[in-house]
Amino acid sequence: MKKVLLLLSNGFEAVEASVFTDVLGWNKLEGDGSTDLVTVGLHEQLACTWNFIVKPEFTIDQVNLDDFDALAIPGGFEEAGFYDDAYDQRFLEVINDFHDKKKIIATICVGALPLGKSGILKGRKATTYNHPTSIRQTQLKDFGALVVNEPIVVTDNIITSYNPSTAFGVAFTLLEMLTSKENCNRVKELMGFH
Repeated sequence: MKKVLLLLSNGFEAVEASVFTDVLGWNKLEGDGSTDLVTVGLHEQLACTWNFIVKPEFTIDQVNLDDFDALAIPGGFEEAGFYDDAYDQRFLEVINDFHDKKKIIATICVGALPLGKSGILKGRKATTYNHPTSIRQTQLKDFGALVVNEPIVVTDNIITSYNPSTAFGVAFTLLEMLTSKENCNRVKELMGFH
């Protein structure tokens, strides 16, 4: 069984988290059955960007990172407090632990910024929220990343992406990396992606 840690920050965007739960859940029941996802946060209760409350299954101090094969991080909004958690030392330590062990790390939108803050993107190709009015790509560059203007960028074991529209693509990329292209295509087909 491949276990994925879905690391949630206060102010995360629910749609960006739900693609991981759905794609990996569909795989567990309808695909090759090899994936399991666990929701983890710094707090026992989190508020999403758009105000509903979520209770992760565990807080970060209750899990053993060695039990997991991959890390998934959705983005969120500064106005909702996303960076308060995402830039917290405990959050960054999780990122570094997975990176040091060469495990897969998948992020959506500004979920790439804590990766940048952690130092793991220095000199590596990555992307983040790409709207022309946004400062996020400049911030990622300031962390030493080589910013690429592509919707989804895969560099070694790290997946980064533009915005919520890329969310399913990131989740399917993660599933393919954890299982196989054939299995991923089967789950896509079952979910109505052609």
